[in-house]
Order: sequence, then structure tokens, then C-alpha cells
Amino acid sequence: MIVRNKPNAFQLFFILRGSIVPLIYPQIIFVTLLGAAVAAGHYYYPTLFPSFSLPPLALLGIALSLFLGFRNNASYDRWWEARKQWGQLLIDSRSLSRQITGYVDGEAEGGAAAQRRMIYLTIAFNHALRHQLRKTEPWNDIEKYLETEDIDALRQSRNVPDALLRLMSKKLGNCRHKHLLSEFLIQTLDDRITSMAEVQASCERIQNTPLPFAYMLLVQRTAYFYCFILPFGIVTSQGFFTPLFCAIVAYTFFGLDALSEELQDPFGIAPNDLALSAMSRATEINLLEILGETEFPAPIEPTNHRLE
Repeated sequence: MIVRNKPNAFQLFFILRGSIVPLIYPQIIFVTLLGAAVAAGHYYYPTLFPSFSLPPLALLGIALSLFLGFRNNASYDRWWEARKQWGQLLIDSRSLSRQITGYVDGEAEGGAAAQRRMIYLTIAFNHALRHQLRKTEPWNDIEKYLETEDIDALRQSRNVPDALLRLMSKKLGNCRHKHLLSEFLIQTLDDRITSMAEVQASCERIQNTPLPFAYMLLVQRTAYFYCFILPFGIVTSQGFFTPLFCAIVAYTFFGLDALSEELQDPFGIAPNDLALSAMSRATEINLLEILGETEFPAPIEPTNHRLE
């Protein structure tokens, strides 16, 4: 995720970090060169370029804008839904930890260990879910919060976050058997674990259900077609300014398309994706503080205006 103050009007034209330009500069260069070639051809061989009316291009541009707007809105909805789910996970993690420390009798035998165990598993779940969504290995982040006998079983699991939730429920049941919790209170804690499972399922739904391929195909084909015929339609009226207008249109259309494609997978590591590492680290610090510990890992700070 890009984190930076709003640049001034002059800086806007020179910012590349967080911009979509590095992804689409080949298309911009191609359309600009095409516009330059058409402008040069029209200058030396004007009879080969009869005048075209602009209304057909305007109608096609409006249609393409509608397609791009629909896809961009759909992609942003996925990005924002993913952000809301991780916000809910933070609420559930803090609330579960608060309830664990408040409801589980820390003065009873095994009570303090049970509190620490449940909160450690909650921290491990946050890290494990991030790694699952990014298709990376979670063990460096979660092994220190697991007991030795649990690691081997978790390594055999195909869904580590779900296995951690099952383990949390099992530990919660052990607290009930040891009379550290009442029937009423255990239901309250189990509701929080269920809410965390809902967050995981929602994130998996977003990740495993991409936007229909036909939308991407339609938009990209139309954008290439429009940018290809654009210089032939405006060269008579714009002359040697044709490449400039072609570059601006290519930047707008291809940029929106590339940005939509980046936002539709909000759990990745692209510059505009969610800062899952920073969010899971912030949750880790919060939960360790709830547990009463005094040594915390350092918060993840932006590097060159980018927060991962």
C-alpha cells in the first residue's frame, strides 16, 4: 500500500512509485509512436488521410469508459471488502484477547497458561491467514507462538488458519473441562472464533472468485482497438499534436485497466495492495500488550512510501 502525503501539482507529474505508469509504459509508447507515424504520414501524404468525423470515436470512447468504470468499481469493491474483513479480524482478535484475560481465571491452576496459549494462537492465526492469502510459508512467523506438539500436526494441514481455529476451540474446551470458564462464557468466546472463521471464509471467497475473464477481455480488446484508430480520426484536426493526445488517452484507458487488474487481487504484494504485513504486526503488538508482555516486535514502517 502506498502511504504518502498529497503531492503538489508539480510533483504529481513526476511521481512513479505507486503510479500505474511502470506497468503500462509499453502501451503508451506504442500508441504515441503510432500517433507520430500517422501525423508524419498525414503531413507528407495528406491525400491518404481523408477527414473523419469525431462522433463515432466519441461514442466508442463513451462505451469504453462505461466498461472501464464498471470494472474499476467492481475491483475497488473487492479491495474495500477485503480491507473491511481485516478490520473485523482486528476487532475479533482484540475482543477475544480481552475476554480471555477477563473471563479465564488467571489465579486458578493453569489459568495463566491458558490465557497465554489462546492469545498466542490468535496471533498465529493472523499471520497464518496473511501467508495463506499470499501463498507464502507462515512458519517463521507462527512457530514461536505454537507448542512443539502442535507444529507437526499443523504442518500436515492443507489449511493452516482453519487448523489453528480448530486448535483454539479445542483449547477453549479444555478450559471448560478444567472449570476455568462457565457454559455461558464459553459460548461468548466461541462466537468470536466463529467470527474469525467468517473473516477467513470471506477472504478466501474474494481470492478464489476473480472477476469474469470476459470483462477483462472485452475492455482490453476495445481499448487497443480504440487507441489504434484514434490517431487516424484526429490527425486532420490536431496535426503534429496527435501523438500527445494519443499518449494521454492511452494513459487514461490502459491505466484504468491495469489499476483495476491490480486492485481485484487485494491480498498480493503489489504497491496498491493491502498492507497485510503491517496490519498483522499491529495486531500482534496489541495482543502481546493485552497479555501484559513488555517486549514487542517493531511496527512495520513504510519504505519509500510503500507499506507492506
